[in-house]
Amino acid sequence: MSQDREYPARPIVGVLAVVRRDGCVLLVQRAKPPRPGGWGFIGGVQELGETVAEAAMRELKEETGVVAAAVEPLTVLDAIYPDGDGRIRTHFTLVCMLLDWRSGEPQADADAMAIGWFTPEEAEGSGMRLFPSTARVMRLALAHSTQQASSPRESGERVG
Repeated sequence: MSQDREYPARPIVGVLAVVRRDGCVLLVQRAKPPRPGGWGFIGGVQELGETVAEAAMRELKEETGVVAAAVEPLTVLDAIYPDGDGRIRTHFTLVCMLLDWRSGEPQADADAMAIGWFTPEEAEGSGMRLFPSTARVMRLALAHSTQQASSPRESGERVG
């Protein structure tokens, strides 16, 4: 990647794959920084020429083996972390992309300690160290009406 993730010149667009299946949402426990041991969504950085939906589906498939169909963006989160001197060490704009599971059982990759399907109540009540906004985004995903999943190209408008 050409843009440095630490001390970037501008925010970096990241995607979070918010995958739902049978009333549960897929969460992963991170093995590596940031926040090792924390539970959140599978995600990564959007690549040049890739829609948000394509990025979310790619990251999900690469990191877990799961195939899911894009529905639409749910919300956007800011992840801005300064260092001890007040300089911005990392700044990600995270697009939470709602996906509906289609196939595959999740397998944790080297970046993950554990992976599984959870309800928001299970995630909050089990003592899991959730990333900020995880339970709220899980609830948004499960409250969102089930509809025909759109194609990756349809869920992100391209201009030009």
